Amino acid sequence: MLLEGKRGLILGVANKWSIAWGIVQSVTREGARLALTFQGERLEKNVRDLASSLTQPVILPCDVTRDEDLDALAASVKQELGGLDFVVHAVAFAQREELDGEFMNTSREGYRIAQDISSYSLTALTRRVAPLMENGGSIVTLSYLGGERVVPHYNVMGVAKAALEMSVRYLASDLGPKNIRVNAVSAGPIKTLAASGVKGISKMLEYHQTHAPLRRNTDQREVGDATLFLVSDLSRGVTGEVLHVDGGFHVMGMSAL
Repeated sequence: MLLEGKRGLILGVANKWSIAWGIVQSVTREGARLALTFQGERLEKNVRDLASSLTQPVILPCDVTRDEDLDALAASVKQELGGLDFVVHAVAFAQREELDGEFMNTSREGYRIAQDISSYSLTALTRRVAPLMENGGSIVTLSYLGGERVVPHYNVMGVAKAALEMSVRYLASDLGPKNIRVNAVSAGPIKTLAASGVKGISKMLEYHQTHAPLRRNTDQREVGDATLFLVSDLSRGVTGEVLHVDGGFHVMGMSAL
């Protein structure tokens, strides 16, 4: 019960295949009480149905592109939970058409949208939740190797993930004196609702499975347990870090010829 008595906020649950849902299962197994968010009526039912298996969950709406939604979210969390010990930011989006073709053809609006939702939202969220962590805490976001290296069809999302990872480092510096840690988990490819928008995801999974040192794909439970580590006191000396949970794929250069 590593998180017994701890309160957490998790953004990004869409369905039972979501990486965020894998994280929910890991942290609640260790005793955390959670607030979960949803965006729009289409996802609300999914989130509420999944949350029915949790103990005293708080379900709240939030569109991370709207400052008023983030303000309301922080106020509601403070009212319902009294404060926070950890936050998980599992939110990303890019328009499907921006993930095809060459990156140099990214539209100005497509670039703005990807950066706003996938990167800036972490900073905007952190500004609201940090005051709720009166005794310190942990903030974790989700990244991907496409933020470090070129991945086919990842395009503008890769640039957004690069900005997200740099944001983690600056936020870690800002919040360290308040004993709030900020880290990222760079997960291997997982076939989620969001990943379905990446062309060739099935081939990507096949390649990953045959070339990662562990010779298997990443699953939500592995990411969930790694995030559990980062939000628990076990990682109390870790901040500004990007933890790869991808079966070791990120260390590979060229496969055996």
